Amino acid sequence: MAFVDLTKQLAKEALLSAAAKEPASAPAQPPAENVGSIILGQLGAMQKALKEDEELVVWFENGSERVRVMDVIMPSWRLAVLSGLDADRNLTRVISPVETLQLVTKVMKLAAGAKATRVGLVMPKSKDSSR
Repeated sequence: MAFVDLTKQLAKEALLSAAAKEPASAPAQPPAENVGSIILGQLGAMQKALKEDEELVVWFENGSERVRVMDVIMPSWRLAVLSGLDADRNLTRVISPVETLQLVTKVMKLAAGAKATRVGLVMPKSKDSSR
């Protein structure tokens, strides 16, 4: 009987010892970046830095299609809707996941007497907690 008691005691101690040790954790991952927020932040900062005689021109290009972006709308931080004009001045919209979105920006001087056009930046609506 003493052998059985000794075996039980050793098993109990092994379980308690294993439970007391912290499990090996994976290396800490940095928090996922909110790419949509970063895009809007960068565009906003570029516009804020403009002089009175400058405007920020933003283009989206895909193959032969080129759209001058007038508004960047983020219905959610993961999806962007770009609204602007194509080469024929047709209203054009591009819907794209923000992770794959590529925009071309350029600061341009305004012609004498011209009024600067600002790119509209629309963030997602905050979730209403009462719903």
